[in-house]
Amino acid sequence: MSIDRDRHDLHSYDQRVDATRVRIKDLDQLKVREDVFDDITLLALYKMVNRGWISAIGGSISTGKEANVFLADRDEGEVAIKIYLTRTANFQKMQNYIAGDRRFMNIGKSRKDIVFAWTRKEFSNLKRAMDASIPVPRPLVFDRNILVMEFLGRDGVAYPQLRVADPGDPAATYHELIGLVQKLWKDAKLVHGDLSEYNILYGEGTVYLIDMGQAVPPDHPHAFIFLRRDIEQLNRFFAPRCEVMPVIEAMRMVTGIEHLPEKAGTEM
Repeated sequence: MSIDRDRHDLHSYDQRVDATRVRIKDLDQLKVREDVFDDITLLALYKMVNRGWISAIGGSISTGKEANVFLADRDEGEVAIKIYLTRTANFQKMQNYIAGDRRFMNIGKSRKDIVFAWTRKEFSNLKRAMDASIPVPRPLVFDRNILVMEFLGRDGVAYPQLRVADPGDPAATYHELIGLVQKLWKDAKLVHGDLSEYNILYGEGTVYLIDMGQAVPPDHPHAFIFLRRDIEQLNRFFAPRCEVMPVIEAMRMVTGIEHLPEKAGTEM
């Protein structure tokens, strides 16, 4: 079914929402906009409802320039549904991470192609991390620009970002996260690429890595640049709270490259 035919058949926004057969709760609170639930998104939602992956969309978990995350219902309980914005996502930024990733070499160049590939990329990265026993939200299914995954939280309330959480022992949490960066590199064959206190959740004694769309394999041309940046971000956050490792020492530990040059990851 073409997008043009869908636009012809679904004349108004309210009609399009109804056509998906998705029950959207608290419309005023969600501030639902055309740039979130556009025709492409509604088609993907329609397929997910028909296949039983979701039955209702609830409150907003987070909003951003590139994606919004909502709480959703399915038979087994609550899930998180991440909707990448096909109209406002940072097209150039996404291209920079996809370029050089051998897993996504043969994709189209349009904005829609890039956003769809990015959704598939995050699903793949989350699965790699999960298979390596790294605490991430379990990916369930994706279609077009929508990713359905495990909801990290309790009773409809998401676990807090590390920046506002209280992990108790900052030094132990720091070293746990450096260990996860190492495990990500060695076992999942990935570099997060945007790791910070905003992309780490803390709940019930566990840290979780989220927002894995930009993660790249170690053979990516900019893998060491992204690794250095991840460690620098962790050091920036934890330095006022505990002793941190010199960046290059952490990079050598993570990669297992004992004689990694001092300036590795500084060139762009």
